[in-house]
Amino acid sequence: MAFVINRRTFLAAAALAPATRLAVAADNPVRIGYSMCLTGLFAQAAPSQVNAYELWKDQVNAAGGLEIGGQRRPVEFVSYDDQSNPANAVRIYEKLITEDNVDLLAAPWSTPIHLAIAPVLAKHKFPMVGNTAASVKLREVKPGYIWFPTAVIPDKVGEELAAFMAKENVKTAAVFANVLPLAQEIKAYLLPALEKNGIKLVANEDFPPDIKDMTTLISGANQSSPDAFIVLSYPSDTFLFATQAKQLNVKAPFVLSLIGATISAYQQAFGAGVDNMVTVGHWSPNQSKWPRARPFYDAYLAKYKEAPDALDSVLSYMSMEILQQAVATAGLDKEKIREAIASQTFDTINGPVKFDGVQNTMTPTSFLQIQDGNLELVWPDSIKTKDFRPKKGW
Repeated sequence: MAFVINRRTFLAAAALAPATRLAVAADNPVRIGYSMCLTGLFAQAAPSQVNAYELWKDQVNAAGGLEIGGQRRPVEFVSYDDQSNPANAVRIYEKLITEDNVDLLAAPWSTPIHLAIAPVLAKHKFPMVGNTAASVKLREVKPGYIWFPTAVIPDKVGEELAAFMAKENVKTAAVFANVLPLAQEIKAYLLPALEKNGIKLVANEDFPPDIKDMTTLISGANQSSPDAFIVLSYPSDTFLFATQAKQLNVKAPFVLSLIGATISAYQQAFGAGVDNMVTVGHWSPNQSKWPRARPFYDAYLAKYKEAPDALDSVLSYMSMEILQQAVATAGLDKEKIREAIASQTFDTINGPVKFDGVQNTMTPTSFLQIQDGNLELVWPDSIKTKDFRPKKGW
């Protein structure tokens, strides 16, 4: 198998790959399987994750392959469309393990699908590092064969968001939430945290996933001139809210959309209009404490001509970094990989990661803000790259 390596790809790979001299087994690829929501309800989320996987694969292969037992072996993906259906994903992961006989597994997209395949992994004792899953229910997953690197856990998000808002002198807030699970979980923890921090709720409304018009919600809340609009949204409604908030001249100095504001298409669509929007996320290429962050950003930008999603792309790439480092020490023995992931500390583009049970215990729950076209960490102080700026117009 031949690999075309241009100078930019080589330099990006060199910056992110271990500088070791190993034998190369080009005729013996490592096969990594996964399912993805290429169609169905979550299809718009797939590119951010698939792009990160492909970038990681290209970099590993450009460096000679995945380090296993003193050799480097090229990586191949075996993937299927789960159509955004957890039941399909269960069948696919069974097939990947029992019929395709893949060497390793990568994660699907979404919390429901991660939770659905967890029993399959346990049944076959096949380790997998998750990524795009966020729920307090993750803590109910029995430790052993799946791990979650995200810091977007609803109870922590609710508590930290309320504390962040209080620090920025927010006294009143309007909260709108999609009825999908992540938004509702965060809301369940956010509302009591707002009350605890002395923040008055002037609007509290839910909306369906296929909402086409938010003008009634926004107009109603606008009458109270709240200090904050908190929109617990998914990508399509994040775009809708930005469009209609501009039309209705929302003037709140603190405005948050949950999911979607970290993808390049959001800033491409709205430009300076979404400057100083806040969103969830725990990574920025501008955090100098994480020396791998900027090379990842530059390599992604060079390959795809757009910035990575600071949430899903980053988590997906992190999961492959963790798997890569575990395999370098454990080889392809599944129990040794499990032991390595459960016990080691991993160097990632989001800083060090270590798991306690199924969860990453080192990455803090954080918030990002779009500032002059850049995604900056503005909370907490321990990792922030810029101070928070009030939103002033659209």
